[in-house]
Amino acid sequence: MRIFFALATLASALLSTSCSQAQNDKGPDKGDKKKSKKESLENKLIGASIPGLKRVGSLAGSVSESSGLINAEQPGTFYTHGDAGNQPVLYKVDLKGKLLDEIKLSVPNKDWESVAKDNSGNIYVCDTGNNDNTRRDLVIYRLNPANPQQVGSINFAYADQKEFPPSKKDRNFDCEASLWHDGKIYLFTKDRAQQRTSNVYAVSDQPGRHTAQLVASMSIPGEVTDANLSPDGHSLVLLGREEMFLYKGNSLEAMLKSAPNRVALPGAGQTEGVVFYGNSLIISTEQGALYQYTLQPNQ
Repeated sequence: MRIFFALATLASALLSTSCSQAQNDKGPDKGDKKKSKKESLENKLIGASIPGLKRVGSLAGSVSESSGLINAEQPGTFYTHGDAGNQPVLYKVDLKGKLLDEIKLSVPNKDWESVAKDNSGNIYVCDTGNNDNTRRDLVIYRLNPANPQQVGSINFAYADQKEFPPSKKDRNFDCEASLWHDGKIYLFTKDRAQQRTSNVYAVSDQPGRHTAQLVASMSIPGEVTDANLSPDGHSLVLLGREEMFLYKGNSLEAMLKSAPNRVALPGAGQTEGVVFYGNSLIISTEQGALYQYTLQPNQ
């Protein structure tokens, strides 16, 4: 209770100060000053409740929805996309959410839920949303931004799915999280049945028809919405709804078997995209917010 009281007191004091100062602004940049003070206040409140987290931008007005996130070619730029019901477009944005470019693909967006990137700059758009566990047309689209009209299809099926749909207790074939590593796409399922296990499958990154093989089962108290591997391969993040799970290890295989450090993100919104960015993480929400989370040395 003392923590909540302290936060409420802090909010009241900051709001009072902000309003008082805003009333004294008379210059032509009054609107910008108000916006800056509002953002500063918001970040002070966020930082007080979630140390290391701050809001850095907004996709509102430029991108209708963010369901996945990866680094783009230039530092501080990113690709994001929408899921079912949205256009088959990759949106390139900067850290503040400003729209820089649009790449429209010549393939459908049945339910794009995640995006990954390899060391050569190839992008993998995962049309793997499978809410009802009934899909037989799961596909990952491979392309390079330098030639976006040349798109390869990685069609696949899960090795252990025999029924479409399976019984309710076994419905764990929806996927909203992916990453690329060593010639394979790793898919992390969203456990709609019991919300406690994310199965990890690996499939070739080459176009063609493949079978996704089960390589691990991770104990996750919730539903995984995105995943990313650090450039050095020693850190893994799994994103959930207003929470994330951080792993450290010498290899991806080791981290898939290790226990995570859970970080709660209360009030952040429907967190859907995450990517490593220097010593921090950039997080996007379905509502369009962009956050930056500074990693601590032990994370």
